[in-house]
Amino acid sequence: MSFREINIRDIKQSAVKLISDDWALVTAAADGVTNTMTVSWGGMGELWGKDVVFIFIRPQRYTYELLEKTDTFSMSFFGGEYKKELGFCGKNSGRNVDKFAETGFTVSDFDGTSAIDQAKINLICKKIAFQDMNPKGFLDESIEKNYNGDYHRIYIGEIVKVYSAE
Repeated sequence: MSFREINIRDIKQSAVKLISDDWALVTAAADGVTNTMTVSWGGMGELWGKDVVFIFIRPQRYTYELLEKTDTFSMSFFGGEYKKELGFCGKNSGRNVDKFAETGFTVSDFDGTSAIDQAKINLICKKIAFQDMNPKGFLDESIEKNYNGDYHRIYIGEIVKVYSAE
């Protein structure tokens, strides 16, 4: 698929729809290994004068291990047509299965960062901060039901480039 670089402000879809409804893949590579995982929690916006994404990754996820070893990652958006494949990538660990072989997704190098070829939009992101979730900060008691002591790490990534297949 052919991609062209666009401005983040040219994305017309709602960030809530892209992440929460359609889901996305976060892809990271380190030590010669590439893995991707589905995310449906996160967001996009402005922080510290930069266009950013924020993603939530549990420490037991294989992608977490890779994110800890690299400075960049990608977020890939599809528009909802790959829900079955995204479901697979969210339920299975890259430690145990080859998600790319199982789903047919392929990756290419986008400015030194792996991103998914079948995506409609690929965000290339540079990690600029992280923070581990702390349940002491939960103001709504119902949030705790999402956890079993395995609190997410929040990664904030500066969006350095955006590629569109549309």
